[in-house]
Amino acid sequence: MRLFADSASDLPKEFFEKEQVVLFPLRVHIGDEEYEDIRTIHSQKVYDAIRSGIQPKTSQVSPEEMLTAFEQLAKDKDEGFYIAFSSELSGTYNTAVMVAEQVREDYPDLNLTILDSKAASLGHGLLVKEAAKLRDAGQPLSEIIERVRTMADHMESLFTVEDLDYMARGGRISRGSAFVGGLLNIKPLLHVEEGKLVPIEKLRGRKKVVKRMIELMETRGEQLRNQTIAISHGDDEEFAAFVKNEIEEHFHPRNVEIYLIGSVIASHTGPGTLAVFFLNRAL
Repeated sequence: MRLFADSASDLPKEFFEKEQVVLFPLRVHIGDEEYEDIRTIHSQKVYDAIRSGIQPKTSQVSPEEMLTAFEQLAKDKDEGFYIAFSSELSGTYNTAVMVAEQVREDYPDLNLTILDSKAASLGHGLLVKEAAKLRDAGQPLSEIIERVRTMADHMESLFTVEDLDYMARGGRISRGSAFVGGLLNIKPLLHVEEGKLVPIEKLRGRKKVVKRMIELMETRGEQLRNQTIAISHGDDEEFAAFVKNEIEEHFHPRNVEIYLIGSVIASHTGPGTLAVFFLNRAL
């Protein structure tokens, strides 16, 4: 069984190597240079570029790389499962579906399932980790797909950003909104809804955002004590550690994992971003 995932899952390079998950890197463009996320660029380079006033751009996974991987899967008569970045945030999922259809013209028995995770960062990454764990436990592909699809349907993602100007540079909000927000120390709280990043409310200051995140986790989460909760951060380990402590004090989860937000998502959200991921149903 072969597992595929793309770099917007924000899992580290070591995970892909250790767990033998095939990495499809999205691409990052800084000036005239193009990089393959995770493979040829570390997200610190993106944070440094943004802080210096340079706005990185991103593009989806190379179709040629998918074609090679899917053809090899078919030639090996192996079965595969690709967990893809939300189709509402990238064209990668739709490209993968088209490439798979092309491969099936020559290899009609291609055994590949492509799942639109409708998630980003570690909301996506937790699905990939679960698939790898179940594969290693010897679960059949059909059960892994069912489990991961159910998790995807019940994944909650709460985001906040430190500086609205970073999102304005990336075209996510207007520059006028960013300017006013900066003056008032406004921090937006967003979530992922049907694969899209949707604003929930705006609060003044980080402490109020964290308090509201905890309240929403209380309302939306189910049996958080038995869950692994994930935190991704935009080059701000201290803030991530603070949020982890708040979560542990309130919910006593089984585990809280912290990862650095990768290059592609960081290009749009900037330094200081923080996101929390958990399930709204006990599975």
